[in-house]
Amino acid sequence: MSTLAAVQMNSGGDLAANLDCASNLLQRCAQAGAGLAVLPENFSGMPENMASRRSVAEADGSGPLQEFISSEAKRLQLWIVGGTIPVRSADPDRPFSSSYVFDHDGNCVGRYDKAHLFDVNIPGSDEAYQESAFTQPGTAALVVESPWGRLGVAVCYDLRFPEQFRQMSSTGLDVAAVPSAFTVPTGQAHWDTLLRARAVENLCYVVAAAQTGCHPGNRETYGHSMIIGPWGQVLGDAGSSEGVITAAFDRAGIDELRQRFPVLAHRSRMEHE
Repeated sequence: MSTLAAVQMNSGGDLAANLDCASNLLQRCAQAGAGLAVLPENFSGMPENMASRRSVAEADGSGPLQEFISSEAKRLQLWIVGGTIPVRSADPDRPFSSSYVFDHDGNCVGRYDKAHLFDVNIPGSDEAYQESAFTQPGTAALVVESPWGRLGVAVCYDLRFPEQFRQMSSTGLDVAAVPSAFTVPTGQAHWDTLLRARAVENLCYVVAAAQTGCHPGNRETYGHSMIIGPWGQVLGDAGSSEGVITAAFDRAGIDELRQRFPVLAHRSRMEHE
């Protein structure tokens, strides 16, 4: 139960095939002794036209994708951070990109809606993205109690906003799950640096599950799902292939590190001066 796992996928436009792949990889997590598994952003589908995701958007609390995550969590006795799935908002054209956390009994213990949307032109590339055109942004951070302490969730582009992680850390943050689908240019430039920075700043584990390879619509993602330790050490790197990585969560180690290197307490003291 003390093992953390990240799932790396090459999701396409075939929902059934994506779910079958996710199920098989989650089973590998369980077989490796993991207690927590994180799926990547858009694990259930990376279609050619991302706006089409609204056709599979679910109501909060019910729907086949939520039921899939719940049943897999119960079947495998895993806590699962369910990547992201589209969930209906007040705007029918712009569902939320929601990450649900389910415990090992299949109960939903939290939902996070991606807050920072990827509206950018990639420097040095012809790639351009306007995620806000088909996604409603969330407005609140999420941290839940778990067997690994305080578990927070952030999604992909959120990784570039340290204030969101500081907000989570202000109430306690032991593990940050980061479902992602980083582009190749931004991944090559910044992925590992950002992950290690968020771990070091907050003295927490970061479990980042990513998409990898080519997807419909000529989109290509970077891969390299990673698990980072609280001192910034890379504990696992999935490379560019579909698969699973695992690493041990060391409760005593993180507590000792925070005692010997009390940077979080120093920051808290400065805020109140």
